[in-house]
Amino acid sequence: MARILVGVSGGIAAYKACELVRLFVKAGHEVVPVLTPAAEGFISYQTLNALARRSGGAGPYPHLEHADLFVIAPATANTLAKLAGGIADNLVTESALAHSGPLVLAPAMNARMWANPATQENMRVLRERGARTVGPEEGELGEGGSGVGRMSEPEAIFACCQELLAAFDSLAGTRILISAGGTREPLDSVRFLGNRSSGRMGVALAAEAARRGAEVTLVAANLSVPAPGGIELVEVASAAALADAVLGAEADVIVMSAAVADYTPAAPESGKRHKTDENWTLELEPTTDVLRELGRRRHKGQLLVGFAADEGDAGLERAREKLREKKVDLIVFNDISQPGIGFDADENAAVLISKAGEVVLSKAPKSKIAAGILDEIERLRR
Repeated sequence: MARILVGVSGGIAAYKACELVRLFVKAGHEVVPVLTPAAEGFISYQTLNALARRSGGAGPYPHLEHADLFVIAPATANTLAKLAGGIADNLVTESALAHSGPLVLAPAMNARMWANPATQENMRVLRERGARTVGPEEGELGEGGSGVGRMSEPEAIFACCQELLAAFDSLAGTRILISAGGTREPLDSVRFLGNRSSGRMGVALAAEAARRGAEVTLVAANLSVPAPGGIELVEVASAAALADAVLGAEADVIVMSAAVADYTPAAPESGKRHKTDENWTLELEPTTDVLRELGRRRHKGQLLVGFAADEGDAGLERAREKLREKKVDLIVFNDISQPGIGFDADENAAVLISKAGEVVLSKAPKSKIAAGILDEIERLRR
């Protein structure tokens, strides 16, 4: 049985929270309802506490006690903005700021409000921090008309929460090392050769692994997004530094999601090279193939995961060959020819390639793709 906070913010969809609470209670969970002042205009604590089978006479701060999961349904545009900004001016946002476990958001609002760039940016920030979202759906809206903004049905929200709870502590006692970001190879004291990796995918994997109870080490190469809390962070810059950090580590699972440079300047200049009218010719030499070296050094029972960012069917075939050549257990193939996924994007899609077969993860927020990758890692370990 889990302890679940159910947050309700002010919108006509608040009535659906009653059915959501009922589903949690029927499944045997302890439910603590928390409402914003605006939500109390639509539904009462008395109603939700009765459905949750709570007397309402618990301690003075039940919303600040440990909870295994926090779900906010409906999550209005106002509440999403406050969550993204760390504002804690009501019980729901205060609870969210104090909560350290999985957070599920079920947005509900006018279609134009949902489409507004400010709302979309707030959603991007919250997903990047590890929040899972359900909906919104396209359909009839409370003020009349239709569009995208209708809250998902309680059954769909409940299913998402059950999925998260099923994974709770599933990796307890497992040491996972994840590399993320993109390395930078120095040309001189101010310039470098780099790539477009932001580290979002690796950070999402680290957050999801930590949520599942793993002991996570994140080897971070020049991240453009913040690292999640509750993990060990090792910051590196170059391919050589990343190789030293990864090859010297002990882990049960190693996930190489970083974009590691294949080549580095053979003779970088010690100071700044000043501009002239002459060409600058560079000689590049191969870097250490970290994934291949991991495959060569792997110990019994260790699981290795590599990434392959490539294009189209030919790239997929090269990813299949990479599985065999590098002697790893799983290759995550990203088709970077597809718009809106991969580098510089909040969403991704992947094909998970192992000896057991292939699993397709359709386009989704990187937090959801991370969950799918870790599901496959757990399956392979079993």
